[in-house]
Amino acid sequence: MLSELMFNAILIGTGATMFMDFVALGQKHLLSQQTLDYALVGRWLGHMRRGQFIHRPIFASDPIRGEKLLGWGLHYLIGILFAGIFLAIMDESWIKNPTLLPAILFGILTVLAPFLIMQPGLGAGLAARRAPKPTVARAKSIFAHLVFGVGLWITALGFAGISQ
Repeated sequence: MLSELMFNAILIGTGATMFMDFVALGQKHLLSQQTLDYALVGRWLGHMRRGQFIHRPIFASDPIRGEKLLGWGLHYLIGILFAGIFLAIMDESWIKNPTLLPAILFGILTVLAPFLIMQPGLGAGLAARRAPKPTVARAKSIFAHLVFGVGLWITALGFAGISQ
């Protein structure tokens, strides 16, 4: 049972994170919107080994060797972890017959992670209150996590169709 949950979390979490990244890529190229540089997330994680958890801001901190790969890896690992939590909460029948509303609600709930952990750690403060445009930063975070929720649903739909 646990191995099946882990397998599904890896597949659905990876798919949902990829969907989130494709939407962000579209925002970047079609709407000329700035997207998160995951190298900075890798820099943040890399500095944790040295005991530095909060930066003021992360741009001013020394680069870490391999920070881009580290950041992207953490991004996908978190997506898999979030999917695992979601699947553990949901009845196993959700994987066989995925519904959109619970996935969207969970996706929006996951925005607490950047609001309470990542943004303060990168130097932007709680819920990006120190960002140059806090409202814009918050809206982008909420939208990205809503898209992650849609990605959970779409990916699960795809795998449900394959397994039938």
